[in-house]
Amino acid sequence: MVARIFKPAKSAMSSGQARTKDWVLEFEPAEARVKDPLMGWTGSGDTQAQVRLEFDDLEQARAYAEKHGIPYQVMQPKPRKPNIRPGGYGDNFASGRRVSWTH
Repeated sequence: MVARIFKPAKSAMSSGQARTKDWVLEFEPAEARVKDPLMGWTGSGDTQAQVRLEFDDLEQARAYAEKHGIPYQVMQPKPRKPNIRPGGYGDNFASGRRVSWTH
């Protein structure tokens, strides 16, 4: 049972950075999910798949895994390019704007 330590990506539904600052420790699935023939639900006997631990920094996550003897793999986050425009949002509504602003 190998654990993954990673920083989660931002939600595709918003531009905010909520819940992307912490590091997460999750276990790799030990077995495949199985479809129940009667109800059609999917399930698994793997209880470790439900475990998701959040840590403030990478060192805390590593220390936890080493203390409990959990083999782990660290996935470094890709750096995100900041989206900063020279005039900012307020420049869209400036009175001295040279180009007409349309929708």
